[in-house]
Amino acid sequence: MDVFEAMETCRAIRYFKTEPVDQALIDKVLYAATRAPSPGNTQGWDFVVVTDPELRTRLGKGIAAVMAPAVEQAAKSFGGAQGQPDAVQRRMLEGALNLAQRLHEIPVHILVCGKAIYPPDNPHEGFVWSAIYPATQNILVAARSLGLGTCLTTYQMAAEPLIREVLGIPDDVHIGAYLPMGWPDIGFGPLARRPVDTFVHNNGW
Repeated sequence: MDVFEAMETCRAIRYFKTEPVDQALIDKVLYAATRAPSPGNTQGWDFVVVTDPELRTRLGKGIAAVMAPAVEQAAKSFGGAQGQPDAVQRRMLEGALNLAQRLHEIPVHILVCGKAIYPPDNPHEGFVWSAIYPATQNILVAARSLGLGTCLTTYQMAAEPLIREVLGIPDDVHIGAYLPMGWPDIGFGPLARRPVDTFVHNNGW
């Protein structure tokens, strides 16, 4: 698949089938992740890949318990004075709730992590994200090109102690993204985006 087609149809997938994903495809996605740029080519990323059903259940049930109230609160916020989110917001919230409630059924969970290792003589946390997020984007696009669905979540922000405990992630390792991955139970793109020229400032702001 052409990379532009992959990017243009790389919708956040929040509905998944339960069929397993072949290890060769997981390996291919992780290979793509490591083709990303990083500060000083330090390649300061680590990937925690969770396929074990027991671990997925512990993570999924724990995250769902935290996320369900958060989604309900978000619905109230989106609703504003009218009290109800619009159709687009409602679909997103319904998808977010479905994703959290069925997270334990999704066959692959990938956590993109990293340590502060750059510059070598005085590591700065800011450079951690400069490695983690390009790698994350490569995962999203590579997965799409293979027909796999993904969704960039920040579940670690809501359930970090649980995630660290279940997966034994050390305190000095930053968790940048939590990516469920599997075969989609909903169609891909096209994406809804504003025109490019609304974001571009030529030769200055």
